[in-house]
Amino acid sequence: MTYFYLHPWEIGGGLALLVALTVVGLWLLLRKRPTPEELERARRLFLSQSGRLVDGMLLDLCEVDAEDGRTLSMLLFEYRIGGVDYECSQDITDMGEVVDATQVRPGFPCTVRYQPIGLPVLPTYDDPEPRDMSHLRPGRG
Repeated sequence: MTYFYLHPWEIGGGLALLVALTVVGLWLLLRKRPTPEELERARRLFLSQSGRLVDGMLLDLCEVDAEDGRTLSMLLFEYRIGGVDYECSQDITDMGEVVDATQVRPGFPCTVRYQPIGLPVLPTYDDPEPRDMSHLRPGRG
């Protein structure tokens, strides 16, 4: 007959793990989640600190009916990065302190701030001289 005996430090460790998991679970359930306005403010702050600028063109300002019954003001614009043309829109309904919708004129230039996302840029190295082939022959140098 085999008896299973737990040492006091094993019981204490298990209880500490259980308490830690309970605390983390309660924190995840009861924490204050950011509102959509706070998320948009944080996104704009991040772009202002680390985004890049490019010239663009205002295309239009249009009103769109949302699913919740509100009317959204959408600013349509285009820009070009690396030979690729992009057309985008942004909801400016709640940005009255930043954008005056009455001053938006289609066809006027604008500045677009964007966050480049892609592969990391690897450092470039100078090519060896064309006549130096020692890097192709291992063991010779």
